[in-house]
Amino acid sequence: MSTFQDLGLNKDLLQAITDLGFEKPSEVQEKAVPILLNSETDLVALAQTGTGKTAAFGFPMLQKIDVDSRTTQGLILSPTRELCLQITNEMKLYGKYCKGLNVVAVYGGASITEQAREIKRGAQIIVATPGRMKDMISRRLVDITKIEYAVLDEADEMLNMGFKEDITSILSHTPDDKSTWLFSATMPREVAAIAKNFMYNPQEITVGRKNESTSQVSHEYYLVNARDRYQALKRLADANPDIFSVIFCRTKRDTQKVAERLIEDGYSAGALHGDLSQNQRDLVMKSFRNKQIQMLVATDVAARGIDVDDITHVINYQLPDEIETYTHRSGRTGRAGKTGVSMVIVSKSEVRKIKSIERIIKKQFEKKDIPNGMEICEVQLMSLAKKVHHTDVNHDIDAYLGDINALFEDTSKDELIKKFFSVEFSRFYNYYQKALDLNISTSNDDHKDSGNSVRYFINVGKKDGFDWMSLKDFLKEVLELGQDDVFKVEAKDTFSFFNTEKGLQEKVLGFFNDFKYNGRFVNVEISENRGRGRKRDRNRGKRRDDRKGSFNSGKKGGRRSEGASKSRRSKSGDIASSRPRRSRR
Repeated sequence: MSTFQDLGLNKDLLQAITDLGFEKPSEVQEKAVPILLNSETDLVALAQTGTGKTAAFGFPMLQKIDVDSRTTQGLILSPTRELCLQITNEMKLYGKYCKGLNVVAVYGGASITEQAREIKRGAQIIVATPGRMKDMISRRLVDITKIEYAVLDEADEMLNMGFKEDITSILSHTPDDKSTWLFSATMPREVAAIAKNFMYNPQEITVGRKNESTSQVSHEYYLVNARDRYQALKRLADANPDIFSVIFCRTKRDTQKVAERLIEDGYSAGALHGDLSQNQRDLVMKSFRNKQIQMLVATDVAARGIDVDDITHVINYQLPDEIETYTHRSGRTGRAGKTGVSMVIVSKSEVRKIKSIERIIKKQFEKKDIPNGMEICEVQLMSLAKKVHHTDVNHDIDAYLGDINALFEDTSKDELIKKFFSVEFSRFYNYYQKALDLNISTSNDDHKDSGNSVRYFINVGKKDGFDWMSLKDFLKEVLELGQDDVFKVEAKDTFSFFNTEKGLQEKVLGFFNDFKYNGRFVNVEISENRGRGRKRDRNRGKRRDDRKGSFNSGKKGGRRSEGASKSRRSKSGDIASSRPRRSRR
């Protein structure tokens, strides 16, 4: 098959496709549409973000529903408000010639009564986020007992966001004989379980291989000390003057902090995370789509549903907790037939995760060096030269040419060019001429051979909600240390162990000498025994805690106790002088 006519679509849909300028179906559309049009079947479709999945289920649903009926016949569940609205708009565009079609978006942050009113007018298709849909069902504002088609779009993302119970509840209100179409970028166990429990003998199609990254994206990683992570990010941005990127952080706090620092340093940046109001999110996304923001710093959850085709780079400021999440991140670039780059900034302790990701995505990472100052200056200079060369002349300045020529009467062409470009070049040169090399070697990875470390006992563990990674984040945050300064973290049920270099021993013990978190003392002691005898350490560490309140395990990040020092050490790997502010484009 090579055309949409070959797929068996009716004339109304073909006319809309022509209006939209679509020339030929994508691979997932070629595979899914004929199956869904020609049979009443359940389907599991595995394909990366940006491969045309909405049309793959949208065309068949639009062709098979009865637009003359006001009964709700199709339900599409999506993880976020942004994706919900995007799908709704696309379905309306696809069905623009289907007279009587009514597609209604149902999502949080908007009037539930207005949405219910729209559905009551007669909505053949509802596109919804799981939370709001469950709420409407419980209030009896919607009836999905007669639907014929249910779509779970971005199923893996919905499950990652904790919507499993909501999805289960929603599907329990739908008829058993409906057709269920599940579309997902990856196939973790949770998605497979949904398919097993709610689908009957589903057909399966795969575009590429399961969990494999798209071939349009190249993968790079940069090895730096954790304290130099932000400086590395700035250099990568400066080395790519036309960057239009999404930068991923693991926490809302880091997302906001990185975005604020970028803005302070003159970059056109913005933050997208769960603590923003819906209005704030809408404003940030509007600015990003209009390219008023070049660098969008986001958490994984907040970035669900971002559908911007021109993203040039995805930068993993921090690697995700789940390796499969990396596939979603990198899928934000290299869309609509374009190429993209996925960059990862890692410290030595994280290099091993690169190998794990390579096994999942079936792609090799290229290790690259953070560019030095002079390389960045050269890139910036040539970028400016190209912009000047391609700029259209504004003839409104003709009236001033006489005065300008008189000013430069004794200046040669070469001298004039040098003066002109020095305005831009000197800013970067002055900033970068003494910049340090941020690249490090992988030798002595994770301090294994340093022989200069201290092992500590701490009286929190898995029962307090910590695994090794969240405990490492907690220690790094409260002690204000770099990612590589805490290592060999080992989380047990009620206690844990970790290492630092000997030079940090006084700081660690001093900080936890009187550290209270949510009413309970957190005790840290030097662990003399690394194998047996840990029970003795644990009991010593519990004496003080037994007299105090319980530890709140719901929060994995910590705050300093009252009176704790707030002093911060310098994390800058570049020179301290003010950075040349980037011009906003």
